[in-house]
Amino acid sequence: FAPRLAPPARRSRALPRFFTAAAATPAAAPAAPAVKPPKPTLKKLSEYKAPAFWIDKVETVFELDAGRTTVAARMVARRNAAGGGGGVLELDADPTAVEILEVKVGGEAVEAMIEDGYKLRVPEPAGAGEEAFEVQVVARLCPEKNTALSGLYASKGTLCTQCEAEGFRRIVPFLDRPDVMSVYRTTLIAEKAKMPVLLSNGNCVDKGDGLPPGYQLSEGSALKAAAGLHYVVYDDPWKKPAYLFAVVAGELAEVKDEFTTRSGRNVAISFFVDPRDREKCGHAIASLKNSMAWDEAVYGREYDLDVFNVVAVDSFNMGAMENKSLNVFNSKYVLASRETATDADFMAIESVVAHEYFHNWSGNRVTCRDWFQLSLKEGLTVFRDHEFSADMNQPAVNRIKNVVRLRAAQFPEDAGPTAHPVRPDSFIEINNFYTVTIYEKGAELIRMLRTIVGNAGYRTGTDLYFDRHDGQAVTCDDFIQAIQDANPQVDLAQFKLWYSQAGTPTLTVDVARRGDDVVLAVDQAVPDTPGQTGKKPMHIPLAVGLVGADGAAVPVDVGDGALEMTKVLEVREASQEFVLKGVPEGAVVSLLRGFSAPVKCVRKGGVSKSELAFLMRCDADEFNRWESGQQLAIQTLVSNAEALVASSNDVAALPPLEDDVVQAFEKTLIDTSVSPSLRAQVLSIPGESYIGDQMAVVHPEAIHAARQHFVQQLASKMRGSLESSLEGLMEEGEYILDDESMGRRALKGTVLSFLASLKDESTFEKCLDLVRKGTNMTDTLAGLSILASSESPLREVALAEFYAKWKDEFLVVDKWLRIQAMSPRADALSLVKSLMKTEAFDIKTPNNVYAVLGGFVMGNPYGFHAGGKDSYSFYADMIIELDGINPQVAARMVGGLTKWRRFDTERSALMRAALERVRNKEGLSNDVFELADKSL
Repeated sequence: FAPRLAPPARRSRALPRFFTAAAATPAAAPAAPAVKPPKPTLKKLSEYKAPAFWIDKVETVFELDAGRTTVAARMVARRNAAGGGGGVLELDADPTAVEILEVKVGGEAVEAMIEDGYKLRVPEPAGAGEEAFEVQVVARLCPEKNTALSGLYASKGTLCTQCEAEGFRRIVPFLDRPDVMSVYRTTLIAEKAKMPVLLSNGNCVDKGDGLPPGYQLSEGSALKAAAGLHYVVYDDPWKKPAYLFAVVAGELAEVKDEFTTRSGRNVAISFFVDPRDREKCGHAIASLKNSMAWDEAVYGREYDLDVFNVVAVDSFNMGAMENKSLNVFNSKYVLASRETATDADFMAIESVVAHEYFHNWSGNRVTCRDWFQLSLKEGLTVFRDHEFSADMNQPAVNRIKNVVRLRAAQFPEDAGPTAHPVRPDSFIEINNFYTVTIYEKGAELIRMLRTIVGNAGYRTGTDLYFDRHDGQAVTCDDFIQAIQDANPQVDLAQFKLWYSQAGTPTLTVDVARRGDDVVLAVDQAVPDTPGQTGKKPMHIPLAVGLVGADGAAVPVDVGDGALEMTKVLEVREASQEFVLKGVPEGAVVSLLRGFSAPVKCVRKGGVSKSELAFLMRCDADEFNRWESGQQLAIQTLVSNAEALVASSNDVAALPPLEDDVVQAFEKTLIDTSVSPSLRAQVLSIPGESYIGDQMAVVHPEAIHAARQHFVQQLASKMRGSLESSLEGLMEEGEYILDDESMGRRALKGTVLSFLASLKDESTFEKCLDLVRKGTNMTDTLAGLSILASSESPLREVALAEFYAKWKDEFLVVDKWLRIQAMSPRADALSLVKSLMKTEAFDIKTPNNVYAVLGGFVMGNPYGFHAGGKDSYSFYADMIIELDGINPQVAARMVGGLTKWRRFDTERSALMRAALERVRNKEGLSNDVFELADKSL
């Protein structure tokens, strides 16, 4: 056993309690033969089997070094009587990251190596039966060469781990599945000068200089040449799956705070960041403390350990990771100051910090049985962070932003080749299912459940869920059952279809007057999706209201004795009628208030522009005021785009904008009774991708021209009101992060964008002034974004000056990269290629890739498609290159080509050819193969 322990005179808390002395491992392990990776194999929910063994305790010792880390793990395993196994313990292991040095079972060395399919098969001791037995494994890793950023890797000198979903097997062989929950004790040893901070899950129980008492370094350890060592030992008393294991080691600054729980316990809070960033943690710390207090008040959930640590690193595949007591974050979701972060950054930090903290209960204390149940933790936690953000800020604006994200990403996913239910039936690579369907649609399902059972019933149900399943790995059905058991008056059997049926339902509503009443005839249709046809009707909560002819709210009466301003109708059948009684003449129906369900809701026969304009001005439901403005714009934008396709982009032939449309937008702009943040949202014009989603065939050039024309016409007709509004908005006071101030800055950016469409150089000068003299990054980026998308000679001046000022701020430079990649220009491809050659870009850093390639392909439809075959070929090359570096990041980029069927014949063929080239690349990862193959 390589990191061997000489028997000490007394048992030290610094030592793994179950380790025994062992002979030294040979200095060099024999070279292992080439191992074949797992073939792309479809894993099915229907084939789930409980593990053949349990692993109850895990003790690890890490000899940490960026170039050569040795890990010794000791596991206490036992046969699972219900698992049907025995004889051989089959551990998951990834030989691309792990070199096995030694394996022992019951103290005896065994011949075991990683075999085809990435499995380490360890024989069970003879006669073990159901008794526990010990497995010891010694492995060697090279963190600095781990560009996949899964397992143990290096991020600019800091070593850190990412184990979700299947990264622990890249550290040490293990039963790497979420239903195997263990208690962990972790010892970290490192060179103190290089890695003064050593962190893992749980509470620190021992630390000191040198080596743990009685411990000897393994043969060939990189630490034998180190000048001075130190160690830290952590105990985590709560059972957890391996995906929640974490280690961090590096030279980091610690920013301390504390939180007192409702029971009076003090929790030590520490944020660990690059020393130069220690002043940028204040907002993240405040967000964490707010979320801890909110979870106690709203869900009754109290934090359960003495410490809560957060680490920020620059190289991270995702946003953040909820490892028990040691959250690891992409630095963009921790670091913020008014000079370097926008209002949107501050809000994102608040949301993501809360999300990861809320996982302590919805994900950690109660976790998912298998990865098919991923939404059990993610959908619930997204809903929790949505509600937290709504309570901390302006609820309607928060709701609008969430729905924009859902419609922009999840609705197209539901309508595309990779459509899948919230609880998938199958997958090849689990990393591909961290999707907007699992997260955002999953959150919408929780929202609907709360709507159906009511706030009190929902709280009773979640209390039952957490109490019943604490310390367990469970399923989505278990969650629904807890809500059902707490609310026996409601039948949720039909609601479960939301978890098993993919696709976005469409509600078609026929509104007709019958005497004094209004009848809503509702038809629902759930579309066919890959592998699913003939869907059953869903249980859909449809919130409706009435707006009187005078603009005042009218109570809704459905004959149940309860008059309500907003009434939830429960749609359960393919066709169903609802009668609204005693509706005054001239009253207008407001449908799907608050976006009460993730569906498409259309009025049979359509809605007139005058009615939409009326609702945009008068609807008491703020979400539907915004929605009416979106529909008003979409009607014109789609009609004009289709006309441009037919006329070869003859913009001059488009009809003028109707007065009803102009007046609706202008009245919103000048209505100071409405908050600035809501006005900014209502005035926002749908993006080009969303416009394309509403068309039968996507024509990027026509869509771009139609949107430009719409904005220009609106700006021209509203110019006086825009200029007078801007004058008041340009007045700057102290930077405050509250609804009013953020709303004013958002409205300022919206107004500037409208005026910039008129291409008046004086507007561009105002933008340059913001770049040079803006007192906050929100205003500065608003000016830079407008200039970057313009043909003004000030464009290059602004970009150069901005970079010169901020080139040493990694996260700000990312914004500079993204803004240019998203500039809707015909030469966007050449611009992106040039950005990738600058010192600011590193293809091994996910944030850079998301900013440049993601910004170009997902955020700049006109610029991406303007390059035609060259763009698609270039992008295929980038996916293939990325796949050799970081398969997870490469897979996230594949989405830029998967919608090829939505485009015209010529463009569709070119995109498909590029995607086929990716799919057919020899040695392609399962991550990329699955998405490319499904899309073809």
